[in-house]
Amino acid sequence: MVELNTNQKSFRTIRDVVFIGSSITFNILISMIYILSKIDQTAVRIIGIPIIFLIIPYTYTLNRFKKDNAGKQVIIPNIVIILYLLLELLLDYVLLIPFRDILLMHILYILVFYAAEFSIIGVSFRLNRRWGFVVLFTFFVLIGCLIFSYAI
Repeated sequence: MVELNTNQKSFRTIRDVVFIGSSITFNILISMIYILSKIDQTAVRIIGIPIIFLIIPYTYTLNRFKKDNAGKQVIIPNIVIILYLLLELLLDYVLLIPFRDILLMHILYILVFYAAEFSIIGVSFRLNRRWGFVVLFTFFVLIGCLIFSYAI
């Protein structure tokens, strides 16, 4: 196993690399969706598919966290992330409900999304401080893209 050294902690396992990589990928893909949402809805739908497939690496990391007795402070946030991805799959790809047009559903969706985002950031910092800042930076990029999408 290759260890990447940082000031705070080093990556302990491939599990940590998979979690951080999935988190960065998640934030970048969501950022792309925000930018493309005003331009091309077909592209948004296509980019949403790899986001849904992030269920696979997050499920892997959840299983590894549980096997490694990582503790509730890592396992519960990982469950929140998976629940968000399942909710996204259900609403946007299975039921095809225009939930963003229904205020209460949209508010609940946004709450679950930000719970997942803060879970991603929190676990990333627990795994590796330096990479936690990288994930946090990609979150700020995501927020910038969200603001940009409303400014257009």
